[in-house]
Amino acid sequence: MKIGLSLSILAEDGRADAAVYREHLALGDLAEPLGFDSLFALEHHFTGYSMSPAPTQLLSYFAGRTQRIMLGTSVIVLPWHDPIRVAEQIALLDVLCGGRCLFGFGRGAASVEYAGFRIPMEEARARFVEAAQIVKLALAEPSFEYAGQFYRIPRTAIRPRPMSHPERRFYASSVSPESAEVMAQLGFGMMVVMQNEWAKAAEDIARFRAIAAAVGHTPPPPVILTNVSCAASRAEAEDRAMQWLGRKWESIDAHYGFSDGHLGAVKGYESYGKMAKTYAKLKEPAGRAKATGFYVKIQIVGTPDDCLQQIAELRAVTGTDHLIADFSYGGMPHAEGELNLRLFAGQVLAVAQRDPAFAALPPSPPQAARADLFAPA
Repeated sequence: MKIGLSLSILAEDGRADAAVYREHLALGDLAEPLGFDSLFALEHHFTGYSMSPAPTQLLSYFAGRTQRIMLGTSVIVLPWHDPIRVAEQIALLDVLCGGRCLFGFGRGAASVEYAGFRIPMEEARARFVEAAQIVKLALAEPSFEYAGQFYRIPRTAIRPRPMSHPERRFYASSVSPESAEVMAQLGFGMMVVMQNEWAKAAEDIARFRAIAAAVGHTPPPPVILTNVSCAASRAEAEDRAMQWLGRKWESIDAHYGFSDGHLGAVKGYESYGKMAKTYAKLKEPAGRAKATGFYVKIQIVGTPDDCLQQIAELRAVTGTDHLIADFSYGGMPHAEGELNLRLFAGQVLAVAQRDPAFAALPPSPPQAARADLFAPA
């Protein structure tokens, strides 16, 4: 099983952005020497929720500092970009890192980001689908042309040409029923942010695999993104997770504005409107503690042995063969994040990577999930 490291890079009040960035770059530099399989960069803009506005640029930095690990995006938000530029950036990164890359894509859910890019949020899904088709064409074909609702591209070609067919390693996050068939037809895999009960994630994965099978596509195992708190004692790990994942709520709602319910009136985002009452409760200490406790339970939290057991269970439930973990979140002090990372690397990583018990298997049949789950971003 492959285990990767994710850099979320939350801005911190009273600290220079450059200082925060240096600390996360230092964590990224530990990924390869500590034995991780991959390093992933996010994409967010404008609020400091994650100071990673250009994930392929950030990964190009690490391409020159590493020799072995895979470099990935989680995710590039396609509706915000000219798809030809995205294809060029992917091709260049592919050349720079010698083909050690894979790419996750999404459509984004923050109205502040859509407003900043002057893109109507109601067009998100349709723009995503067209952009995904164009990016794949640009990378796969020596030259191409395209005529759609949003993009009309004369015959053109991108240079440099990619060296390793990165378009065969594309994943989509939060694949909705409306877009799942298109993603399956494009040959995309599924990237799952662990924001709900594992049984619910398993249901979503099974649904996507069924749709893919119906169009003649067998997707790769899903890539799972989660948070990790690994400590010598279970109590210490849980206390850390409760404190710093609890802090995450403030940054989530400040960025997405879920608590005001505005997304319920946006075409294609109606389901997000149902989250307003839940997020409003987070403003009260009791509500936030309850929600944080739920969130902690669906991440990887505990002693090294606990972490191994939870990873094995998650693999069995979802069929994943690649877990991407954030070890420094919510403004956690750098020393705490590094301690978390090093303990996991020293006592969990090699076992999960090499023990036959963690070899990828088909997912177990999902159990019924509750319908009233809390789903943070």
